[in-house]
Amino acid sequence: MNGNGTGTELRLVKNSLSEPVELTKKSRILVLIAALLAVFLGALDALIIGAAMPTIVADLGGLELYSWAFSAYMLTRTIALPLFGKLADLYSSKKLFVLAVGAFLVGSVFAGMVNSMPQLVFLRALQGIGAGGNFALAYIVVSEVSAPEERGRMMGLISFVWGVSSVMGPLLGGLIVTYLTWPWVFYINVPVGSLAVFFIVRYFQESRPKKTDATVDYLGAITLTTCILSLLFAFLLLGEAHSWYSPELLGLFSLAFVAGFIFWYAERRAAEPILPLHFLQIPGFTLPNGAAFFSSFAIFSLLAFLPLFIQGTLGRTAAELGLVMVPLSLGWSAGALVCGLVVNRLGEKLTGVAGAILMFISIALTLTFNATTGLIYFSVVVCPIGIGMGFVSVATLIKVQNSLPESDLGVATSSQQFARTLGGTIGIGISGAMVSHYLDKAINGLMNSPLRAEIPPELAAQLSHSLQEFLQPDMVGSLSSTALNAIRESIGKGVEAVFWTALLVSFISIIMCKMMPGRNVKP
Repeated sequence: MNGNGTGTELRLVKNSLSEPVELTKKSRILVLIAALLAVFLGALDALIIGAAMPTIVADLGGLELYSWAFSAYMLTRTIALPLFGKLADLYSSKKLFVLAVGAFLVGSVFAGMVNSMPQLVFLRALQGIGAGGNFALAYIVVSEVSAPEERGRMMGLISFVWGVSSVMGPLLGGLIVTYLTWPWVFYINVPVGSLAVFFIVRYFQESRPKKTDATVDYLGAITLTTCILSLLFAFLLLGEAHSWYSPELLGLFSLAFVAGFIFWYAERRAAEPILPLHFLQIPGFTLPNGAAFFSSFAIFSLLAFLPLFIQGTLGRTAAELGLVMVPLSLGWSAGALVCGLVVNRLGEKLTGVAGAILMFISIALTLTFNATTGLIYFSVVVCPIGIGMGFVSVATLIKVQNSLPESDLGVATSSQQFARTLGGTIGIGISGAMVSHYLDKAINGLMNSPLRAEIPPELAAQLSHSLQEFLQPDMVGSLSSTALNAIRESIGKGVEAVFWTALLVSFISIIMCKMMPGRNVKP
């Protein structure tokens, strides 16, 4: 065994195992539980804070940083995914997992102690780094301890836990704020995360040979991070009604392009690149990741703007909104679980195509939604969208893993997760721009109509800067029925544009799943 941590490079551990390490059944089960706990924490923390944020802002102030408590977490989580994935091919998965969970727990503990919003945003960013590592390492570690024929079932189980935790997050957050204090939305992570660390340290054994004498591609890591951050910032601003031609967006897109070019140049020359460019020539790598990107674009656009349709167009309450969105999340969990059970028998291509087609048909039915749509019909339509996404997410992950050698399992696994995250972020940004466009048109039309006297200018300014303002009861109550109906109609048109866009990209996902190679032999 060469290189045990000496030298100037980052060396957590160097493995050159000649034979796989066999784990007992008990150890495999406990490692699986540790991975599930890590995924549960990351998914839960992304949503549990939503219910607590109004209370946190009332306590700390800093309303202008409200959205950054979410955005900082999402941005750093996205960046951490590919970086931890690559590191897992070079260094000890066990130590990386402990490092990721440790960063998440440190961020959680100190987030509960903050006395200002800037401090909270910084610690949410630290949590995001840990969560990105958790997501990447959980899938990688479970894949390492599972036989290839069992991976589908295991990936389905992890996705199922992710879906359940996403449903539990808002409910648990509300209960904690009601019966405890808001810091406990962060402190609750400590015992769960500590148990995950204990199981990994005690029972996980490295079983996958790692590349010896490899160095970290620092230039690739820096330029990839810069490119991702610039791109995600740009689409976040786009979703907040910034113009495509605004100086901020043009600057961010330009920076992303330059950083991306330097990244491409660096990867061609790096001894151990973050993303070996020849992977992009492998259909089993590129097409499943493309399908994951476009399916995530569709479903996250819907997850973001179906609530606006329910409250803004249908005029339903937040409680009703929560109930009718649950079938989509549970459908995703159920679809992933079922796909994990059948993917090894039916193949990744068939299950991926089936899931993508189910998404396409169900999204097409969203075009039948109107102001009189009942909530039961709404739930019946959105549930199969989640089921289809569950199939696509698991099938594409298994396909990508099977397309690369075992030594590149980390890159394979994290690339699919990264494609999903990036697709969802870009989808939300573009969809937000479309909805904002229709709302701006409606407000401008109202301000130039006889109804202008019924809408105070400051109220119109609030509406144009934040769609969420329209959902506040006092805002709705200050509008006449005519103005209210006009704005609701414009929101409906904007969300309908989101439905059409989701339908288009889901069709692209079908094509990419259909083009995926059949069962393949690993190179």
